Amino acid sequence: MRVKRNGRSEKLTVTADGDGLVSHAGTALLCAVADRLGLTDALDRELEELFERVPRHAAGRVLRDLAVAVADGGEHLADIAVLRDQPALFGPVASDSTAYRLIERIAAAPGALERVRAARAETRARVWRRFDGARPREIVIDIDASLLSSHSEKQGAAGNFKGGYGFHPMLAYLDHSGEALAGVLRPGNAGANTAADQIAVLDAALAQLPQRVAARWPVLMRADSAGATHELMAFCRDGRVRFSVGYDLTEPVRAAIDALPETAWQPTITQDGHWRQDGAMVAEITALLDLAAWPDRSRVLVRRERPHPGAQLSFTDAGGHRFQAVLTDQSDADIAYLEARHRGHARVEDRIRTGKDTGMGKLPFREFAMNEVWLELSLIAQDLLAHTRLLCLTGELARCEPKRLRYRLLHTAARLTAHARQARLRLDRRWPWAGELAAAFARLSALPAPTR
Repeated sequence: MRVKRNGRSEKLTVTADGDGLVSHAGTALLCAVADRLGLTDALDRELEELFERVPRHAAGRVLRDLAVAVADGGEHLADIAVLRDQPALFGPVASDSTAYRLIERIAAAPGALERVRAARAETRARVWRRFDGARPREIVIDIDASLLSSHSEKQGAAGNFKGGYGFHPMLAYLDHSGEALAGVLRPGNAGANTAADQIAVLDAALAQLPQRVAARWPVLMRADSAGATHELMAFCRDGRVRFSVGYDLTEPVRAAIDALPETAWQPTITQDGHWRQDGAMVAEITALLDLAAWPDRSRVLVRRERPHPGAQLSFTDAGGHRFQAVLTDQSDADIAYLEARHRGHARVEDRIRTGKDTGMGKLPFREFAMNEVWLELSLIAQDLLAHTRLLCLTGELARCEPKRLRYRLLHTAARLTAHARQARLRLDRRWPWAGELAAAFARLSALPAPTR
């Protein structure tokens, strides 16, 4: 075979006689993060009651390996082979059948999935307590639903409002770090504004927060207009959770907008606090509406802006402006800040999109309960990536989405050598991100060992 290098054609010879080479060397960082943060041990303790005898492969280790394989880009249970095929780097890894039986056992055992979630909450509390910068400055939980397609008959799959077929999970993310707090798997025909499901996912998300933090720090829940349900707002008020949700442009809302004087409008601000220069404006119409049906101190803010060139106006647009309304019970006097804060809810769309690229996009099992476990594995994988970026990476890499992180770090090849009972990964010094990967391992080693 001939290839061109430096403008010259050269003969390429391929042989299978290399020694000590490993691929996906950066993926070992995720395994080390799970162990260092105590996630592996926490999962093992929570699931030990599932077995009468000590299994050959500890349950926590198996779940860790599955979550790491998913974070590495795996879409099916068999993708755990990416770890199993490199025992020198990852150690003994369970077979596909062993991993399948564990997921089957978790799905069948009452309360087992809740114990997995408890292990996740324990790990999160430890991370927030022990590592500087890990605890968010403010706790903002974004909830949203998203459609997952299914191309085969699976238990619980159903047609959705877009004409597709599959599932419609409800998800909750922490805005500060992108941590995947909770997910509730639902059939495809479940509604986006089903209050019981919204309450269930928010309740599960709140259970993931350390108790001392949740009790002392204000919590804000954000959602689009599907979240403007009386039951969800009442749940937030009972749980002392602030809310900021989209609000439909009903006839009373449009009438209130028309009644506003021009002086009531003020410029909006960007996410980093600068005044916007594109003509977007915000105003409050609370005094012009009857909000008696909503929790007391509820407010409605309205944003107006010119649609971008080529956009089609709808019947709710007036005077060449597009309007959006927000229902909130936050007491801040700065309505521009409140409107910008709500607009940050759009980031959840990116979190869900990257979540679908991290195991959530394809639910591999026929049984609904086993797919619930798989969804939880995807949330663990997303948390591993979030904690790795938070604790081990800096600069642009700390903001990379999973696909780019895999290319730059996780899928890096290396030479593995052993000497004096020590293993050493030798990265190619010409790889542009070799130094960053080595520094990430060094930062992880400097973190304190986990304690219960």
